[in-house]
Amino acid sequence: MNNITNTPGGKPPRASFHLDKTNAKVFGVCAGIADYFGIDAMLVRIGFVAATLFGFGAPVLIYLAVALIAD
Repeated sequence: MNNITNTPGGKPPRASFHLDKTNAKVFGVCAGIADYFGIDAMLVRIGFVAATLFGFGAPVLIYLAVALIAD
């Protein structure tokens, strides 16, 4: 059995990171991260907001950098 049949929805695994514009709320960074790792986008968004609210300001800068650098 190969990895294509084991992935959710029968989609082939992603070879590289891409912004997910179809499920995007702002730039698609959180949705792209979720798609790359195969997890729910809402979990990535909640983690991002929690990290930002608890005093770690770096996620905002990282988010903007990824949004500008990634396709």
